Amino acid sequence: MYSSTQLAFKYLKYRLTASNGKGHGVHSPFVFEFITKVLNDKSSFDCFQAIESLRRELKNNNSRISVPDFGAGSRMQLQHKRKISAIANSSLKPKKYSQLIFRIVHYYNPHTILELGTSLGITTSYLACANPQAILITMEGAPEVAAIAATNFKTLNLSNIKIVEGNFDTTLPSVIHQLSSIDFAFIDGNHRKEPTLNYFYRLINVSKPSTILVFDDIHWSMEMEQAWVEIKQHPSVTLTIDLFFIGLVFFRTEQKIKQDFIIRY
Repeated sequence: MYSSTQLAFKYLKYRLTASNGKGHGVHSPFVFEFITKVLNDKSSFDCFQAIESLRRELKNNNSRISVPDFGAGSRMQLQHKRKISAIANSSLKPKKYSQLIFRIVHYYNPHTILELGTSLGITTSYLACANPQAILITMEGAPEVAAIAATNFKTLNLSNIKIVEGNFDTTLPSVIHQLSSIDFAFIDGNHRKEPTLNYFYRLINVSKPSTILVFDDIHWSMEMEQAWVEIKQHPSVTLTIDLFFIGLVFFRTEQKIKQDFIIRY
């Protein structure tokens, strides 16, 4: 993991070198459409207020729960007691990115959605609200965290979510086996190179030309940056968009030339 100072320097470099977020000079109709219709869409939706109200409650909840630490690819679990507020403050995707992910799903209308890393369910709730008709499978390794997320889904009256509990190393193969394909996946699980690439290669098996993969924290560490480079270079990947804190991956077969965009957001 990069230090806060290292990350700040990397973010500054990104801000200085990335393409502007208005679409000027972007020589790709698909990416121009993404910038103008998704990235810069400022529309608000009915569910936003309820989800953000729930986020505030979680950030003020000082109850303690057990959170397992699976370690570096190990199935051994060490139990740690953590405040729900601490989990909310450190693990939840900020509103700006949660609502961007909502807009991606709302615009491209995927019907089979997979999320690796439910946490307390805030981003999951945005995914579910973006397309209530979608099949949404979300995966969480910590049972007590998953239980809180499930309660939050009931509070928000979300009924199109299935939670799969357990270590992704064990649960992901069986979930993928049950799916003929996926339309959208948000990967916010183990922030290390080997597991991230493992998830990517497994997801390729159920991806199709219209599939969108979103990887969280692609610049969080040297390992994650190395994983991002390998993902971009994969022959099946035809387009990537780097927004610094998240990276988008596309498999569009109609795109004959591989393109990588770094866009200011």
